[in-house]
Amino acid sequence: MSLTSRVAAFDDRADRALEPWRERRGIDRMFHLASEYGDFSLIWQVIGAAYGLGIRRDWREWLLFTALLGLESLIVNQGIKRLFRRTRPTETGDPRFQVRRPSTSSFPSGHASSAFFAATLLTVWSGWPWAPLWFAIATVVGLSRAIVRIHHPSDVVGGMVVGLALAQIAIVWFP
Repeated sequence: MSLTSRVAAFDDRADRALEPWRERRGIDRMFHLASEYGDFSLIWQVIGAAYGLGIRRDWREWLLFTALLGLESLIVNQGIKRLFRRTRPTETGDPRFQVRRPSTSSFPSGHASSAFFAATLLTVWSGWPWAPLWFAIATVVGLSRAIVRIHHPSDVVGGMVVGLALAQIAIVWFP
């Protein structure tokens, strides 16, 4: 079995497993909102500002966090995604969810990448007690993209891996 067929089989199984979540009132709304607020890393910009300016009261860390999120987005959306020209699972997403359709390749998920990138940096910044919160939010944002069917589940997994890897590089370069 080829890698392509294995990925397709994973996507099919995962999409079927996610279907019940698309039908649950409240849960479907949470994922839809997570997908919307993940656009342009908005949720991470708000969290970074609240934590950096409100709790830490360090505008330099907040500014660095914001700049690193922008750099991560540039690398993923204008670099990595151009290497893969994967089509999205649906043209406009699941009709049950009105979401913005990005013009870039489906792989990897930029929402998942930025979510796991931000969660990792916030964990380093805030300490391990905050990690469950940051990664729970990141998981919801990343998973939301497969729930609303604007990404294949494997795109989300790929985005998670890319975000974690880019965060490790950022941590080395900007301790």
